[in-house]
Amino acid sequence: MRNRYVLLADLPIIALSALGAFVLRFDWFFSRFQHEFLWYLAAALVVKPVIFYLFGMYSRYWRYVTVADLVALVLAVSTSSILMALLVGAALLTHTIEQFARSVVLIDWLLTIVAVTGVRAAIRIVGESRFTASAVTHASAGEPRRILVAGAGDAGAMVVREMQRNPQLGMIPVGFIDDDAAKIGKKIYGLPVLGSIASLPDAVAAHSIDLVTIAMPSAPGAVVRAVVESCQKLSLPSRTMPGMYELLDGNVSVNRFRNVEIADLLRRSQTELKKTAGNYVSGRTVLVTGAGGSIGLELCRQVAHRNPAALILLGHGENSLFDAQLHLRRVFPHVPLRLVVADIRDEPRIQRVFQALKPQVVFHAAAHKHVPLMEENPEEAISNNVLGTHCIVEAAVAAGTQRLVLISSDKAVSPSSLMGASKRMSENIVQEAARRHGRPFVVVRFGNVLGSRGSVVPIFTQQIERGGPVTITHPDMRRFFMTIPEAVHLVLEAGGMGKGGELFVLRMGESVRIVDLVHDLIGLSGLELEDIPIVYTGVRPGEKLEESLWEDGADVAATAHPDVLQVIEVQPCGAAELSSARIDFARAVAAGDQPAIDAILARSIPTFARNRAGAVAVQRTTT
Repeated sequence: MRNRYVLLADLPIIALSALGAFVLRFDWFFSRFQHEFLWYLAAALVVKPVIFYLFGMYSRYWRYVTVADLVALVLAVSTSSILMALLVGAALLTHTIEQFARSVVLIDWLLTIVAVTGVRAAIRIVGESRFTASAVTHASAGEPRRILVAGAGDAGAMVVREMQRNPQLGMIPVGFIDDDAAKIGKKIYGLPVLGSIASLPDAVAAHSIDLVTIAMPSAPGAVVRAVVESCQKLSLPSRTMPGMYELLDGNVSVNRFRNVEIADLLRRSQTELKKTAGNYVSGRTVLVTGAGGSIGLELCRQVAHRNPAALILLGHGENSLFDAQLHLRRVFPHVPLRLVVADIRDEPRIQRVFQALKPQVVFHAAAHKHVPLMEENPEEAISNNVLGTHCIVEAAVAAGTQRLVLISSDKAVSPSSLMGASKRMSENIVQEAARRHGRPFVVVRFGNVLGSRGSVVPIFTQQIERGGPVTITHPDMRRFFMTIPEAVHLVLEAGGMGKGGELFVLRMGESVRIVDLVHDLIGLSGLELEDIPIVYTGVRPGEKLEESLWEDGADVAATAHPDVLQVIEVQPCGAAELSSARIDFARAVAAGDQPAIDAILARSIPTFARNRAGAVAVQRTTT
């Protein structure tokens, strides 16, 4: 309904409210106040519409009136009534009117609130009835799906409201299920909360459900798993809302529903999502290395969400950077972007970039990370992860960078691989630079992330799609897992805590058996465990059966965030030893001297024990 029509409706309401106030105060015998009434009516017809306009009452879409709109409406009416009271007082002082009952203003205030609110509520009611009629028309034209919503919180209520308002979606919400006992039996937007999560089979049978939507972005993986397993037993499709760390923009809608993924089943219990996390990047120039990678791109996304002055994407792969730029420009068109194609090992180029762009905050995510591949290419592991990190750190120091955050790995703990040892050396480089220059340069260490480029999940998924076999190195292989958005959110949180040289470790929860991960993937594919064979091939060179997040004997302390820990480990080498190792590394890399690289690592990291051969292959098949 156009707002000019709302204004035309308000004018007689204002007049009738003024008349009603006089009638209620003086009954029908107010002829002796006719002068005061006409004066008050004229003033109200001028003052109130102007105040309503200034409060934005004619720039709102009342078809979707909310509580916030109604609060603004009450404030507008109250302000206009206060102004009317002041005018009455001024008129009495100037003898424009001789007498006036103050209660008239109060009664008029109350009548106006009721009337103008009623008009706007009527607009919504009419609109809702039109959409209901449209839903019936759409239902008769096709067979819409009957939806059961798992989760009766804010997210569930929002998606139900969207389904009700948009019948063209072909989704008719039937009810909710939720484990909150206080909600069971209640109605939300006219739909009942039918029972707990455990009652899903009964609700499906009783209401002929076609699809279950999981609208619980803050629920842990165990709850999502319970819903999915119930749906699988009933051969019923299910969709889920992404987790809270993926919904930082707060945009909850039906369009965000997707197939359940392994990350949803392994989602940890949700801690408080601090909207202030990473605010130190707001209004600053931020540079992300490895910006085209999985972690780097998510860092760019979450940094862009916090409105930096400029965001610099630095990477070696032009195609991945180009794709990252397209995504960020589409989602964050207001954030100034700069793309830099450069190798972090090219010291003159990196120095020029930092001097020209002067980044104030740097997230260093560029690294070689594949353990078996780096075992075969040790020069690349050292030159990129160690010497490249040194280039970035020195360039940041020279350019006056205020804060630097290194993304590290649990494989840096008692490393058995060249990749892990190179990351441990990169940690030492950042920490030593922080001590030497007094800068808040910090290290954030965590385990595997689900869905990162080259991770095991896409490999396992492809093997399952081909009908197997799925190859696992060892039945007892375990790893820590975290979703990319959650890990990056905690990286931003930890990055703002550092004073200089700290090692922060993300709380990863319990480690997961790789074979259990594969079982979940098979179930999500709609198959039975018997359908896909599993072959154990043996531990590869450089791998460990289970990773740790810190060295034995390390001091572990809590921080302001429950999922971020500060770890103090004995530094394996001092500044002089580190400088000497870096020079020796450069010489060994240039000569392709692999034994020399091993010797330098052994000298610099006492806990380094390279696993060259791996374990003997098990070579058996199971289901």
